[in-house]
Amino acid sequence: MVDWHLVKEMKPPQTQQEWEAEFQKYQQFPEFKILNHEYLPILGLPEFRANASRIALGDDSPAIKENRVGSVQSLGGTGALRIGAEFLRRWYNGNNNTATPIYVSAPSWENHNSVFMDAGFKDIRTYHYWDAAKRGLDLQGLLNDMESAPEFSVFILHACAHNPTGTDPTPEQWKQIAAVMKRRSLFPFFDSAYQGFASGSLDKDAWAVRFFVSEGFELFCAQSFSKNFGLYNERVGNLTVVGKDADNVKRVLSQMEKIVRTTWSNPPSQGARIVATTLSSPQLFDEWKGNVKTMADRVLLMRSELRSRLEALGTPGTWNHITEQIGMFSFTGLNPKQVEYMIKEKHIYLMASGRINMCGLTTKNLDYVAKSIHEAVTKIQ
Repeated sequence: MVDWHLVKEMKPPQTQQEWEAEFQKYQQFPEFKILNHEYLPILGLPEFRANASRIALGDDSPAIKENRVGSVQSLGGTGALRIGAEFLRRWYNGNNNTATPIYVSAPSWENHNSVFMDAGFKDIRTYHYWDAAKRGLDLQGLLNDMESAPEFSVFILHACAHNPTGTDPTPEQWKQIAAVMKRRSLFPFFDSAYQGFASGSLDKDAWAVRFFVSEGFELFCAQSFSKNFGLYNERVGNLTVVGKDADNVKRVLSQMEKIVRTTWSNPPSQGARIVATTLSSPQLFDEWKGNVKTMADRVLLMRSELRSRLEALGTPGTWNHITEQIGMFSFTGLNPKQVEYMIKEKHIYLMASGRINMCGLTTKNLDYVAKSIHEAVTKIQ
């Protein structure tokens, strides 16, 4: 119960002297800085860019130590993809490369196709990824498509928590993928939208990117901080560039600076400062990693609980894919008719493909969702 007699009215400073006194109170904090609204550099806030690339590649990254890493602050992960796409179209494998094949997983995040198409690429292809029958990765189909792809083709790879399937290659499978890509001279463009938010570990979720770097690849990695920082509307993203040497990276960034100048001129500062402050402070960094792990663990728990309930109900089929997948989304395996039943009869909303957002599951609705899936699978074929 609030004792309203003890509550004092907080009034903002009224006079110039009061404002100056308020200002002085904060000077004792070393992290307090006098900020203004001047433009950031075209490539973005330096401390944000450096720290974003650091968590993608790791503190002990040989590429960072050899000064062959650069980055561009972008408007979210989409902006990072677009700047990378624009550069590749202009300068990769020659210049004006509209005919260079761009390979996108089947299925993938819908925007992947649109971003590269709007950047001017004419040959957007798909590579095998999802095996609907096995409800898992079609590794052999993926490797076959890489083997048959023209040299210097660009492959869009999901760093972790593949969207929309939630199915990621294992480390051993990533090694096979990297071996084929190196032999076939294919260019890896990673999209890392969920680092830390998938497994709860920044290192585990960045394993594929770091392995490719260790294998000597030049690559791009688009990063988004919308999910793992909750900064959706601040549009905080970064494009990490790994080149073969410092001089190459310098030239790449000079061209990207020209692209940014005519795209958004320079990026917003507020969200980038939040990320940079958090990543550069050991105390805040540890606190943030703990928060991200809490969220990831909750999603992992919901996956485990949903699977156990479906198996306890004796729901036809196998449901191990629910826990084998990772991240926010899951391909349940429900067909369009079963999805329609879920929506119309049970008011549980998911995509026609059977994809469901695991973050919508709670301890209060798990039983209802499991029983509804059971009904849909047993009643609708």
